[in-house]
Amino acid sequence: MKKKENIYGYTSAHAAKGAHDALPPLDTWENQYKRDYVINIENPEFTSVCPKTGLPDFGTVTIEYVPDKLCLELKALKYYLLAFRNKGIFMENIANRILDDVVAACSPKSATVTGEFTPRGGLSSVIVAKWEKKKK
Repeated sequence: MKKKENIYGYTSAHAAKGAHDALPPLDTWENQYKRDYVINIENPEFTSVCPKTGLPDFGTVTIEYVPDKLCLELKALKYYLLAFRNKGIFMENIANRILDDVVAACSPKSATVTGEFTPRGGLSSVIVAKWEKKKK
């Protein structure tokens, strides 16, 4: 079966590219506090590439979360984010993939990943993906 293509030549294969690729594991450490507090991590030099053209994309990725029992370890997070550098992946997939991986790694009370990407062709994109733990 032939993959459906839109008028600009983007296929469903382009849309899914990179969204499920293997990435370095995220590590955690035990949260020492019972109270709620916010951790805000910003990567102002995030890079990836367009899955169709191979041209580089640049932006700032911000991870904001309220930890529960675990916090993200920053060295592992740096290696994880650097793995996107040569990965063909759409901006929307970046924010959602990072959010999914953060939630899987540390099961926070809530998390938001924001990708603010530099303009390409006069358009800039801001992608915001949110998650909140269900109340019992």
